[in-house]
Amino acid sequence: MELSIDTSSNVAGIALSTDGEVVAEQIWYTTQNHSSELIVNIEQLLGQQSCTMQSCKAIMIATGPGSFNGLRVGISAAKGFALALNIPIVGINTLEIEAYAFDFSGLPICPIHNAGREEIAAALYKRNGDWLCIQEPRITTIDSLCLETGEPTLFCGEIPENALQKLQQKLGDRAIIPNAVHRIRRTSYLATLGWKRFNKGSYDDPVTLQPLYLRQPPITQRKVK
Repeated sequence: MELSIDTSSNVAGIALSTDGEVVAEQIWYTTQNHSSELIVNIEQLLGQQSCTMQSCKAIMIATGPGSFNGLRVGISAAKGFALALNIPIVGINTLEIEAYAFDFSGLPICPIHNAGREEIAAALYKRNGDWLCIQEPRITTIDSLCLETGEPTLFCGEIPENALQKLQQKLGDRAIIPNAVHRIRRTSYLATLGWKRFNKGSYDDPVTLQPLYLRQPPITQRKVK
């Protein structure tokens, strides 16, 4: 059995799978309280399936981009499990998880996340026989992204409302945007992608695995008294 963990944003999730086939999944909305909710929910999901962490042979973890605090909590927990149980850990970037939900579309797929400062994190994927990353995750602006988009493209992810409006205004029919319900990130896709990589014998080092922040976390300066 594999345990998948995603704390990339306020929409968090966990899943249990057997050889990549999901047997249980839980998704919840958190108010930046990942640290208190994650372990409790993992214990509940394991209990529902009458199994324990010792049943897990691999940990799949969403590595970001996303919330600095959320990623830190999820990745720390995943690394802790992997080291304590001496099992592999497999990191998958969050934008790829978003995109893989629309693998069937036949279109270029551009997952988007809010990066703050009127910027977005984006990447580009497409199924062309194999599942391909056309453009690696990066920080950009919605205006730049629109200028780069010359063909019908499916946009997904936690797209900020102002970015959503710009996509529709600037791209018209070239912007294919699923409704908000279908854009909710599913941990089951992390489980599938993680298993594909795990099955090829590709793992991460639990000591050196780091979140994909794309920019440096903010540093809060101490106030001088």
